[in-house]
Amino acid sequence: MKSFNTVQGLGRDDLESLIDKAIQYSTAAHPDQILNRHAVAMIFFERSTRTRLSFQLAAQRLGAHVLNLDPSRSSTGKGESLRDTVSTVYAMGADVLVVRHPESGVPDSVHEWTGAPVINAGDGTREHPTQALVDMVTLRQRFERLSGLRMAIVGDIVHSRVAGSLIRGMPTLGVHLTLVGPEEFLPAQASDVEKTTDLDRVLPEIDVVYLLRVQTERGASIDDGFAEAYGLDSRRAALMPETSVIMHPGPLNRGVEIGDDVADGPRSLILDQVANGVPTRMAVLAALEGALA
Repeated sequence: MKSFNTVQGLGRDDLESLIDKAIQYSTAAHPDQILNRHAVAMIFFERSTRTRLSFQLAAQRLGAHVLNLDPSRSSTGKGESLRDTVSTVYAMGADVLVVRHPESGVPDSVHEWTGAPVINAGDGTREHPTQALVDMVTLRQRFERLSGLRMAIVGDIVHSRVAGSLIRGMPTLGVHLTLVGPEEFLPAQASDVEKTTDLDRVLPEIDVVYLLRVQTERGASIDDGFAEAYGLDSRRAALMPETSVIMHPGPLNRGVEIGDDVADGPRSLILDQVANGVPTRMAVLAALEGALA
């Protein structure tokens, strides 16, 4: 791979290979230092906890130096363009650019401007491909397969870049998706995916319930009835099959889309998702090794 900006276009074998590598890294006590003498630049124009820290650890465990750009303290505050900023970071010797930006398509532009390997750490409402891969790894560990699983993505889907990657990637692995939420949160462009506004109807048939927060920072608003209609509490979780699991990419809005007893319960894979962030992003960085000078 030359970059990892989207899961679209990746075949089943491509995704399975990345999943296998991530699972291998999850149990490797001393991974190969394949990025020794290379530098990974973290260019985050939005706040992040899980993604940023897991990328930092992933790069360090592979032997790379990590450069952190703080936009609030960079020359962008003096009027420097985004293109000049990323070109400057690349010219300093960064070998891989990990980019998060509030505008969709920016990681693609960064790759075009610099020619550097770029990893999309979240762009606008479009995609968050490494998070989707984390979720694939987590489900493979739990179920030992993905093909045939029934997965409901619930909540503010239209504003979720994680959902964007899941919708593009999960069907490639044979996962049947159902999108659940209020009409205004269901994406019109996902015409080939089942959609419904009735969460209670689908819960008895679902293996995976994937919850999303309402992204108020992107203009979404929380209706007074949202938690009652789409929040997963213990009463509603009781409708799910005993073997089903609950996922959430974080951050959680407890008491809105998820209750405390569900988030911290035995069927929650939320902390497994967090734990898999590092080995999964190690797998993505390792896949870019061939593109490094």
